[in-house]
Amino acid sequence: MSGIKIRGTGSRVPAKVTTNEDLSRMVDTSDEWITSRTGIKERHHCVAESHLDLCTGAAKAALEAAGVDPAEVGACVVCTVCADQFSPAAACLLQRELGLAEDTVCFDLNAACSGFLFGLHTMECLLSASPKRYGIVVGGEVLSRLTDFTDRSTCVLFGDAAGAVVVEFRPEWPSISAVLGVRGNDKVLGVTGVLAGGKPRIYMEGQPVFKFAVETVPKCIQAVLDKTGAAIDDVDQVVFHQANERIVDLVVKKFGVPTEKVHKNLSRYGNTSAASVPLVLDELCRDGRLGPGKKALCVGFGGGLTWAGALIGFA
Repeated sequence: MSGIKIRGTGSRVPAKVTTNEDLSRMVDTSDEWITSRTGIKERHHCVAESHLDLCTGAAKAALEAAGVDPAEVGACVVCTVCADQFSPAAACLLQRELGLAEDTVCFDLNAACSGFLFGLHTMECLLSASPKRYGIVVGGEVLSRLTDFTDRSTCVLFGDAAGAVVVEFRPEWPSISAVLGVRGNDKVLGVTGVLAGGKPRIYMEGQPVFKFAVETVPKCIQAVLDKTGAAIDDVDQVVFHQANERIVDLVVKKFGVPTEKVHKNLSRYGNTSAASVPLVLDELCRDGRLGPGKKALCVGFGGGLTWAGALIGFA
């Protein structure tokens, strides 16, 4: 057996907060309409900050929390759908900002809201063949760039943020036992590209996505438990991608997860895609609910359609 554990976490969000009341002055919506359907009250939007600013801030905080020197890092993966440019990759620029060695493997990964967990699995594979035992995985998004603020069904959902973890690989540690899945579908959720013409924008059909999530997330959690031989009682926290409060509540009810094991922050940040799971992990670490010896079962789902789960330990 060999695998990774989290040594440190970090996060950054933009200064500007956009409330439901703010959005009600831009589009036909209301605080009651948004809250009752999603659980979201506010979200952060970039004004002066760049995608790289958020990723750099989160990664530096994670390195500091881990007590790891940049020279010890063997790989850096940035999980995102909206870096500042197509090329160079955000991870390449992050190499410069963090002062990582030039032989550090750096690249971006796009698996939408499942991206951070895809990134953790990828990092575990990379470090198993690396002479260095530390890696950085960042989930960073500036979704406000892609949001159509005339579409009330999507503009109320998304926020900007970055979350990062520093992981350590050791041959004697168990694998995170990632469960990953893809169901190719470009109809119900995505971001338009160059073929569409005009400005890229997020599009979504709410009901099919909701149905996909409530079907897939419980199966993904069960698959991780089956793969690891663990039970919910063995897990200290269950960390969900923060997309919709009703989805989380339905899954929690199905599995009988104690409420103290479920942390929700989407009321303050909205759906931050690949940044969602590491943002929760950082909050849980900072308030002492996760740390050395603890375990978190994490699950994500999103555009692709994709889903992912993993059982992650902390060192």
